[in-house]
Amino acid sequence: MIGTSLCKWAISYFAAAIVWLLLAEVLMVAGFGFPNDDIGGPDTLVIVHMVCIGWLSMVVCGALFQFVPVLVARPLYAERWTLPALALLTLGLTILLAGFLALGGHINGPRWLLPVGAGLLIAGFVLVVANLGMTLWLARPLPGPARFAAVGLACICVTAAFGGMFSLVLSGAAVAARWPELLVSGVPIHAIAGLGGWLTFTAMGVSYRLLAMFMLAPDSDARLGRLAWLAGAAALAVGVVGGVLALWRATGLNLVLLVAGAAALLSLIAYGHDVLGLYRTRKRRALELNTRMSILSLASLAAVAILGAALLATGSFQPHVGALVFLVAFGWLTGLVLANLYKIVPFLTWLEAYGPVMGRVPTPRVQDLVAERRATKWFVLFFAGSWAATLMLLVDAALGFRVALAVVTLATLGLGEELIRARRLADVAEPLRLPTGAAVPHLLISRN
Repeated sequence: MIGTSLCKWAISYFAAAIVWLLLAEVLMVAGFGFPNDDIGGPDTLVIVHMVCIGWLSMVVCGALFQFVPVLVARPLYAERWTLPALALLTLGLTILLAGFLALGGHINGPRWLLPVGAGLLIAGFVLVVANLGMTLWLARPLPGPARFAAVGLACICVTAAFGGMFSLVLSGAAVAARWPELLVSGVPIHAIAGLGGWLTFTAMGVSYRLLAMFMLAPDSDARLGRLAWLAGAAALAVGVVGGVLALWRATGLNLVLLVAGAAALLSLIAYGHDVLGLYRTRKRRALELNTRMSILSLASLAAVAILGAALLATGSFQPHVGALVFLVAFGWLTGLVLANLYKIVPFLTWLEAYGPVMGRVPTPRVQDLVAERRATKWFVLFFAGSWAATLMLLVDAALGFRVALAVVTLATLGLGEELIRARRLADVAEPLRLPTGAAVPHLLISRN
């Protein structure tokens, strides 16, 4: 990536995302939302959308704006669209959350806040999809990791469309009166497209490239990568298209979910085997902290598959779906994102601060921008807290869940501080910190 143009606003996406994550965690520690509220209640919807849109979607958008051009060796189609997209997503989510709070009786507000917020979110995602979609379209034929991102972009379109319809139903709009069962039957499709397609499938594709790059590993096994992509794309197609058809014909989703689940499991097995191959064939023998912590997130993904199968086999899936979703959102996705942010932010900061003077003056290494020993404890606390919180949900211990979330929140604060220190070059020893021609980057904006 030396010489690659930096996305000016990627760091801003990361910063906004971490703020949303912390807000969601603080609310959960305070007892707001599930498990103290109904899993489909307005309070829980506030938390879910803070995590899935404010945190995960925002950080994925920032990462894609920076790394899709790397995946396809082409510049981003329209850099100027990234800031309006960030503004629309932030404003739309804020208004949508206000609508949920009004629905739950916490504030006085009209119900049209829900469709207005959803409309602004859809507009923001349209800019994101158009920008990244055109970048991918102009780079055909696509390499393997980019194909994952392409499917993810299709899935966020489905997710946003269902979200818009849900907002109309919840607002009591007359146009939504013809969809009385949508909130009951459509939520699984919304979740499959969002958590499964947009977030998980995209994360799988980006992680292929990042893990290989940061471990100095050769390209992944083409056959396993193709199998992971084909099986995953098939699972999403069955889950979304089959789900819509089942919803239309009112035949139920059981068969659709069973077939989609089997294909998804095959995709995850192929992906896991392929990633293990990257670890085995890497040239960098001593693993850096971000890579070691990615292993823990992959362990969480394996636990998701095992737990999901066990819950289905014992007929207890529905009562414990909240625990499974939490493990997906925190143990797998949030763990993977935080592990990679711990490398991405210093890496982009190094490119910005020292790339222009590299070869002319002595410069530090990327790993000199961080203090791994200090950061290790935050990652340990984060994963331990996430796994403990999942266990507390499985045994219906609401107070234990809040205590475990307090540990997760503390760890998130610690990791946020580590990223700020990396951005400010605070851990780089003198005299390498600011050689002639180098400058401390802006905290939230990258210089192109």
